[in-house]
Amino acid sequence: MTVQIPVALPTGAVTVSGDWTEGRSDDIVLIAHGAGAGKDHPFLVGLAEALVARGVSTLRFNFPYVEQGRRMPGPAAHAIATWNAVVTWARAQDPAARVWATGKSYGGRMASMAVAEGLVVDGLAYLGYPLHAPGKPEKPRAEHLPTISIPQLFIEGTNDPFIQPVEQFEAVLATCQNARVVWTEGGGHSFEVKGHKRPAAEVGASFAPVIAEFIGR
Repeated sequence: MTVQIPVALPTGAVTVSGDWTEGRSDDIVLIAHGAGAGKDHPFLVGLAEALVARGVSTLRFNFPYVEQGRRMPGPAAHAIATWNAVVTWARAQDPAARVWATGKSYGGRMASMAVAEGLVVDGLAYLGYPLHAPGKPEKPRAEHLPTISIPQLFIEGTNDPFIQPVEQFEAVLATCQNARVVWTEGGGHSFEVKGHKRPAAEVGASFAPVIAEFIGR
């Protein structure tokens, strides 16, 4: 079901679109897209459909810049405001549900920043956390991660250029209060593995068991 979610941005009120599917369980997984693709990317659709098949409610949603037809993300404050609005909307659907914030790359990082600023969810799952821009490990985006006390799940590819060198990523992980990592051996930033080409929807769906196990703990 397509829904419209109001978001109060510093520049004024907007709405973002989402795709909501209600499941059987008491868990809602919110799924944000990466910087270069909206909510309908096959990777995210495959993940959501596989979670729904397990009884989990899901909401895929866009950030405002995608709704406005822009290619580049807006200010972080806009993404954080969107995360707050989406969580509020989800809790209104089922006030007793546990709410989990999940995001591909940029979307996951924005969720972590929202939580660090006070957003309340039950856990965070990152699909390729972008620790730094490729080739720029001297500028890590990690200063807020140790302040987060809720469970954090990092799903990462060992060849992802956004976390090289891997030793730096592991050092950051060690500073987190409640975090673990699940590796895709040989995986890049979109979890592509050289010599093992798979449709994006299939790759996304393959992480549903990992996330289901995480929220079931």
